Amino acid sequence: MSRKNRAPKRIFYPEAKYQSLILAKFINFVMYDGKKTTAEKIIYGALDQIKNKTKEDPIKVFDEAINNIRPNLEVRSRRVGGATYQVPVEVKIKRSQTLALRWLLEATRKRKNKTMSEKLSSELMDASQKKGSAIKKREDTHKMAESNKAFAHYRW
Repeated sequence: MSRKNRAPKRIFYPEAKYQSLILAKFINFVMYDGKKTTAEKIIYGALDQIKNKTKEDPIKVFDEAINNIRPNLEVRSRRVGGATYQVPVEVKIKRSQTLALRWLLEATRKRKNKTMSEKLSSELMDASQKKGSAIKKREDTHKMAESNKAFAHYRW
């Protein structure tokens, strides 16, 4: 397939305050209706809360949380004959990062705190300590892949 037919590669610039690419991507995940400054306020507020509570570098806590959430394996549906099998496959780095950000945001939105930045700071601190619902989602995904190991020979 020639380069002409493909969509242009998306370029992410690091965000202004911490110069982090992954944080810039997460800001875009949090953003609703193009309100980027609101998303930035939420995330920076959460990072400030982490800094006040733990006295650690909030970017280190964020990176540690993302690395703890990232899945190594996932299951993909594969149709063979008339049956559909859940085939475990390794997750590429870019996809594992995207899944981690998605799961983190999903878990944050389900929390029962007052503000979004409070929810996010709590979920990030839990994830950096290998607790919380985003970590549970990763473990469930790994369990599913482990239980379907017998179908690994159906990989494509």
